[in-house]
Amino acid sequence: MIDDAVKERLHNNLRTAREAVVWKLDGLGEYDIRRPLTYTGTNLLGLVKHLSFWEARYFGEVFGRPFPEPLPRWQDNEPGGPEMWAAEEESREEITGRYRRAWAHTDATIAALPLDAPGRVEWWGRPEVRLFDIMIHMHGETARHAGHADILREQLDHATGRVAALAEPQQDAAFWDAHRAKVERAAKAAEGA
Repeated sequence: MIDDAVKERLHNNLRTAREAVVWKLDGLGEYDIRRPLTYTGTNLLGLVKHLSFWEARYFGEVFGRPFPEPLPRWQDNEPGGPEMWAAEEESREEITGRYRRAWAHTDATIAALPLDAPGRVEWWGRPEVRLFDIMIHMHGETARHAGHADILREQLDHATGRVAALAEPQQDAAFWDAHRAKVERAAKAAEGA
């Protein structure tokens, strides 16, 4: 009984984090969802692409339920690799569609298996895992990238939050200008102390 409640809670948390990542693309043009916004080139559509591959892999091949579409080999994951950004010929619809198909595949895996179902993650130091481990891992990975996406989106148009309904800043620009100035003063004072 407790396993079912834990499984459902973890699954709901994963669903919420997924949706948070995808809505960050809403209302933005192709350039803004693709352009590098950090030193390492992190961008919104690249985060979605990355998550689509890894969710498909973790809830697919790890449990002998391969995702029915081609995926890059896990060994090819490298800094700056093609899984972290969208090439010009890759459409937003193609990438978000694959992510949603990965969700459906994941949801079917979660529904079909108990929390203690065994799996194998070849690229981990301790490859023997359970569904519970992968649900925790993938929720953490998705939540982490949802946080990245939140910061990237805030840089573009000041929209923040887990859901689109809360995306608008709750204060006006003057409030945030004053707040940033207060934070800056504190930082300078701490440096001089």
